[in-house]
Amino acid sequence: MTVERTTCVVAGGGPAGMVLGLLLARAGVDVTVLEQHGDFLRDFRGDTVHPTTLRLLDDLGLGDRFRALPQSRLDRLEFPGPHGEPVVAGDFSVLPGKYNYVAMVPQWDLLDMLAAAAKEEPTFHLWMNTEATETVMAGGRVVGVRYRTRDGDTGELRADLTVAADGRWSTLRQSAGMVPREFPVPVDAWWFRLPRHAGDTEAGLTARAGERAFAVLINRTEYFQIAFLAAKGLDPSLRAAGVVAFRERIADLVPDFADRVDAIEDMADVKHLDVRLNRLRTWHIDGLLCIGDAAHAMSPIGGVGINLAVQDAVAAARYLAAPLRGRRLRRADLARVQRRRWFATLAVQLLQGALHKVLFKPVVEGRRDGLPSGLASVAQRWPIVRFVPAYVVGIGFRPERAPMFARR
Repeated sequence: MTVERTTCVVAGGGPAGMVLGLLLARAGVDVTVLEQHGDFLRDFRGDTVHPTTLRLLDDLGLGDRFRALPQSRLDRLEFPGPHGEPVVAGDFSVLPGKYNYVAMVPQWDLLDMLAAAAKEEPTFHLWMNTEATETVMAGGRVVGVRYRTRDGDTGELRADLTVAADGRWSTLRQSAGMVPREFPVPVDAWWFRLPRHAGDTEAGLTARAGERAFAVLINRTEYFQIAFLAAKGLDPSLRAAGVVAFRERIADLVPDFADRVDAIEDMADVKHLDVRLNRLRTWHIDGLLCIGDAAHAMSPIGGVGINLAVQDAVAAARYLAAPLRGRRLRRADLARVQRRRWFATLAVQLLQGALHKVLFKPVVEGRRDGLPSGLASVAQRWPIVRFVPAYVVGIGFRPERAPMFARR
């Protein structure tokens, strides 16, 4: 078995892993990112880039590259009212600064851009088609990972720090025996695409509610990306009922799209997301740090999971770059990262849990068709309150700026 060496190994080439790799490399840290796939082309990953992340890209000197990517903009959040009517719950246009919108960019384009920028740094290494399969332990601490390539080759990559950025089903977290606390979630999500037609006026992010389900419509300029949200555990019965029944359900939920549901040719076109809301009590053990979904899986409400994961990566780079360069990393340094990000994570998850209880659960249980009348009335009568959801989703409780060593 081949044994190699780096200073920091990051498992997972998603937004958190790539941002962390880029920032550490700009600090002069030897960093290796392992990505199990050969490219970043996966449908229905989180594609929202929030104002905080847009500002970060400017800090990193990547703003112009990002703006050259194909993208659309979300300027508002809409939820169905108590009788199905749209209610603007969040208005991004009132946010301070030049980024008063959420950019919708295919995640593979964002990751390709980050990878290209990181490869400009001599201490950055990206191993594609390479999966981190387990942690390597020595002397009671994590000292690296074992990996397997697409061709079946195996090896060990030893490191002063191992970072699990490998998602909600984190292999490294499980290998290290770290178990997150799970919180109840009443819904799952099913993602699919429908074509845009001439004259379509849907803009931003709009939600519809109907018979025990929601549809969230995201205007992607060339098509609509649709999330169908219904009771957790429904996937087997939806697939057993077949594609015709699913088309009918979508047509009933979004009647103005009934003329295009035939674009769903097969249930294979409908991707199931097992929605989770969980977090680790402690994100680290000696030699290992979990960030992003590996530390705290978020509900898709508001699309905030990517933004929080990126902010975790920025905080980790700020606190860990110097100890890694000096080869003096301690577990106390890892604890600083968690302390920095804990409040923001907890606050967002508490809000998501409240929305699950107040909005989603009554709808999927058939007790209501949308927002409670009181909340809908407040949002309609006093537009200023739309600032709060927009701020929480777009900027968050603890936005992070790029450390000076990473700015260009």
